Amino acid sequence: MLFTLRVAAVGTLLILPFGVAAAALLAGRRGLWRTALDTLFSLPLVLPPTAVGVVLLDTFSRGTVIGRALAAAGIELAFDWKGVVLATSVMSFPLLVRSALVAFEEVDPRLVGLARTLGCGALQAFGRVTLPLAWRGVLGGIVLAFARALGEFGATVMLAGNIPGRTQTLALAIFHDTQLGRDDRARVLAGVTVVLAFLLLWSAEAVGRARGRRTAA
Repeated sequence: MLFTLRVAAVGTLLILPFGVAAAALLAGRRGLWRTALDTLFSLPLVLPPTAVGVVLLDTFSRGTVIGRALAAAGIELAFDWKGVVLATSVMSFPLLVRSALVAFEEVDPRLVGLARTLGCGALQAFGRVTLPLAWRGVLGGIVLAFARALGEFGATVMLAGNIPGRTQTLALAIFHDTQLGRDDRARVLAGVTVVLAFLLLWSAEAVGRARGRRTAA
């Protein structure tokens, strides 16, 4: 369980700046580019996780240019714990982007415009106005991304395998124990997963309700 919590936390922290940047890029924009990027960022939500895992394996295995370059730098992703982090990050990314995007688009653009007239650049206005006003949405996205990372299975097993003590997460351990007939242990692990997911989703809902009350006020 501790391994799963660690890789989920690392994966969520890894995608945080990229998710916020992607949401900021999409916020307030319309047109074909917005639709194309939004669709691209959302693909892991609708693709089979195993398909995402195959794409990641084809991209980062040692037989590819990227994989060989990473291996030369001492970085192994395929069948390594770092592959677990990558798989969970990719599968969690859309949830962070979508939650942050909704929050950014709820910020009154007149406040951002006022900051710009007072001499703030685009990045300063984002850091001083947009992000502080939208932090609850970003936090909710972080919680949802972390919860998704905890339960990731398909992409992880394709890229990192199911190696006990090395790449085995809670979801993979449940599957492994079931395959070996250790149903009692699998049920305990499933119960732990349910409790963790409930607490995280409850937290995300609480953040969302707080944001709703602030907006209504």
